[in-house]
Amino acid sequence: MTATLPVLALTAGEPAGIGPDLCIALSRQALPCRLSVLGDIEVLRARAAQLGIAVDFILGDAIPAHQPGALHVRHIPIAAPVIPGVLDAGNSAHVLALLDAALEGCMNGSYHAMITAPVHKGVINDAGFAFTGHTEYLADHSGTQKVVMMLAGGGLRVALATTHLPLRAVADAITPALLDEVIRILHADLKNKFGIARPRIAVAGLNPHAGESGHLGREEIEIIEPALDRLRGEGMDLVGPLPADTLFSRIRVEPCDAVLAMYHDQGLPVLKYASFGAGVNITLGLPFIRTSVDHGTALDLAGTGRAEVGSLLKAIEAAREMVAQRAL
Repeated sequence: MTATLPVLALTAGEPAGIGPDLCIALSRQALPCRLSVLGDIEVLRARAAQLGIAVDFILGDAIPAHQPGALHVRHIPIAAPVIPGVLDAGNSAHVLALLDAALEGCMNGSYHAMITAPVHKGVINDAGFAFTGHTEYLADHSGTQKVVMMLAGGGLRVALATTHLPLRAVADAITPALLDEVIRILHADLKNKFGIARPRIAVAGLNPHAGESGHLGREEIEIIEPALDRLRGEGMDLVGPLPADTLFSRIRVEPCDAVLAMYHDQGLPVLKYASFGAGVNITLGLPFIRTSVDHGTALDLAGTGRAEVGSLLKAIEAAREMVAQRAL
């Protein structure tokens, strides 16, 4: 039975945040997988003690089936002492080492998928590392030319044409080549990782009212609609460009498999409201499966016992389902 369970790597994230708390909380869960937490075992031991949770920590290369009361750990040491809630740039290299180890294991087949606890972009950059997020880092370090960020939860899947850009830069970033690439990745992974034979994708416009026939912007007419028409000609089921303010109401009566938003804060507020702490961040286009929580490090909650584990459980569930789908 153990041999048939998926092997999942979970990076513990920023050690001063709630990542270690969430990992410890998993020791109270029954999960049908072989789970290995990548982190510093002494940090995890200290956090478990602070939370008052007894955990049997397991070391070694063999990753057993996950059982309540126990946690397998791949020890990757910190560089500086950890105080819950207090960032230390001295541990930024450790945070990136966790990602590197999980990525290497996914690429060489040691892990079937990776799940990531939250990191703090600011402190990583303060340490001198150019870091814009998990999505971009994993793409760069796996040699993947283009990836797509998609969040799932609350009955929705929302992918982003652009991710972490200032709002004033978004319009210039929306090009025919970008949309072609993003939609192809989204369409392919909905088929290959989610098992949807003919994905239906609703595409948001960029401007209010999707440009109001060009009176509120011409990106829909000159860029988005022509890109969609070309891909429709290849047989893709694409709806839009639709006004973003009514798009999510429309898909309640005309369901789709995913929404493509043009920018970060166009699509994600709706999804995060709908999923209410149980959303999952999924990176599409990678040569392996990667899911993540949809929240940040919550430094003020670290070590308090008040961190919610719901999003991490959903991220693990999504990874397991995608691993199973790939095996079909």
